[in-house]
Amino acid sequence: MATMADVARSAGVSVATVSHVLNGTRPVLPHTRQAVLDAVEELGYTTNTLARALVTSRTRSIGLAVSAISNPYFTEILQGVEAAALEAGYSLLIADPHDDPEHERTVVRLLHERRVDGMIVAPSADPRGLLAYLERHDVPAVFLDRLVDAPEADGPPRFDQVCADSAEPTSRLVGHLAGLGHRRIGMVAGLPGLSTTTERIMGYRTGLAFAGLPYDERLLVHGDSASAGAEEAVAALLSLAVPPTALVTGNNAMTIGALRALRAHGLSVPDDIALCCFDDFAWADLFSPRLTAIAQPSRDIGARAVGVLLERLAEPDRPARTLRLPCTFVHRTSCGCPSEEGTRRDRRRR
Repeated sequence: MATMADVARSAGVSVATVSHVLNGTRPVLPHTRQAVLDAVEELGYTTNTLARALVTSRTRSIGLAVSAISNPYFTEILQGVEAAALEAGYSLLIADPHDDPEHERTVVRLLHERRVDGMIVAPSADPRGLLAYLERHDVPAVFLDRLVDAPEADGPPRFDQVCADSAEPTSRLVGHLAGLGHRRIGMVAGLPGLSTTTERIMGYRTGLAFAGLPYDERLLVHGDSASAGAEEAVAALLSLAVPPTALVTGNNAMTIGALRALRAHGLSVPDDIALCCFDDFAWADLFSPRLTAIAQPSRDIGARAVGVLLERLAEPDRPARTLRLPCTFVHRTSCGCPSEEGTRRDRRRR
């Protein structure tokens, strides 16, 4: 097996230069860098990651703990994390905490035992044990999608956090439905305890207030961020003496559950009930009707989380920060009005 010394001899440079080229620790002249890379290719040299970790105390690996990896939203986040990590020369170790606080602590401990340089975590609804472990062991960590330090909390955040806006986009969905004449707008909210759930409920209530509509607690139900939970929650809404004429769902899984419940009750979207959802996904445009949705910048959230973590590794003592990324309103037809794209086509025909 070729060694770094073999590469250095073949390229006519020092071992230190080879190390700088492979690890990116110091600028190297382009022709020298190319000579090293050519020697690496010719000799079939591979880096001894374990030996390097013993010397540097760094494994150039990142732990990612994200629940519901099968969820398209988190799958796209994973793609953003992976691409950014690989570009920076880091490998990725992935674990699914299953949104269970006890299992969350277990998988984070296992990642830490594998000596990852830092972690990116989408925390559960009860992250107290997770936070205690990270603080006790001084693990560099970035939280994504869900916040552990609420925006209204006193003082600076304790951890770096990267997420999308939740409140204002939800308020916009409610306002859009109210503008179409709906006066009883229901919301299927996520798992209690998650910051995303709290903020989207806040946005729902703000949207009602802006539209001059009263808040009716009977119209707010929890689908627990899952399809089955949303199906039951929507069935409860439809059993009300005066059911809602429009719905806002808090994530893509709950949108699927809501659609199942509406179909089971023989209701058509948007003819019988309008629907807007938080989270866009690849096949939202293929539903009939096409789903009006809030699209989160999921891949960018993942990539930015890696960037923030690398900054933390480079500057361990810098203040923590919360980075919020804007969402996009995707206007289609499930809300009961023509999509903007369809409207533009109609105008071109005139």
